[in-house]
Amino acid sequence: MQILTNFSFQNRSVTLVFSVLFLLPVYTSLTGNEFYLDLVNRLMILAIAAASLNLILGHGGMISFGHAAYLGIGAYSVGIPAYYDINNGLLQLFLAVTVSGIFALVTGAICLRTKGVYFIMITMAFTQMVFFGFVSIEEYGGDDGLVINTRSSFGQLLNIENNLNLYYFILISLVACLFLIHKIVRSQFGLVIEGSRSNDQRMRSIGFDTYRYRLTCYVIAGCMCGYAGALLGNFTNFISPEMMDWSASGELIFIVILGGTGSILGPVFGAAAFVILEEWLSSLTLYWHFIFGALLIIVVLFAKGGINGILTYFGSGK
Repeated sequence: MQILTNFSFQNRSVTLVFSVLFLLPVYTSLTGNEFYLDLVNRLMILAIAAASLNLILGHGGMISFGHAAYLGIGAYSVGIPAYYDINNGLLQLFLAVTVSGIFALVTGAICLRTKGVYFIMITMAFTQMVFFGFVSIEEYGGDDGLVINTRSSFGQLLNIENNLNLYYFILISLVACLFLIHKIVRSQFGLVIEGSRSNDQRMRSIGFDTYRYRLTCYVIAGCMCGYAGALLGNFTNFISPEMMDWSASGELIFIVILGGTGSILGPVFGAAAFVILEEWLSSLTLYWHFIFGALLIIVVLFAKGGINGILTYFGSGK
């Protein structure tokens, strides 16, 4: 009975969250406050990136400190072609997903042969290599970044130069990514990933090649985050190596933990809390990162399920 109650609460949460997101443009058009639309655009893009990280961290136990590399790769997959006046959106998205997937395959094949702190450090090392690589390329702005003058073009199909169209494109992308993750974690593939996190040796003893499963999961997460990076490049109209610095990876981990690891809506709740608190606290003090750190400690110590866990607890009527 309790399982049915929790399931019903999750369904209500999903319906409520996406109803609010779907109707937000109506509110902004009535009030004339476009700022909230930009804020939620950033929120949703971060939610996609955090959801991809949650797939390997929350479900697979792979604590990657280099996940922001895929955000940067995806963003530059839009920015570099645009620099040469190549604005084909399908090509740019293909590049973002493909290049991110190849990078995840190559680096994951090495990283997944390690565990614990070694895995964390080597993922961060690969990310910093990419970061300094783009910093050194003066043709594309170096550490000053690169302005994207024209957003991705999808011909007559979609015009994301229109901010409202861009908003719904990002929203549909978020729904699709969460749905894909939902299907993955409930498939046999997802069960193997979960089992590998709990007891990798036992999963291998019953015949599963857990290394291959985990590598595949790692590549899927990289591709998804690369897609988020392409959306980020189009949203900001500006890209820079800072997008893939190790501190950006730390922010994604913060979002996942804050929202609730291993949950479908956790990354959305975490991204919402992160963006809103960042906007509010940064207007109050220059030391808002200190408050963020203290908040993360509180969540880890007293609310291990994150915001999603808290909402589920109260929503189930306990």
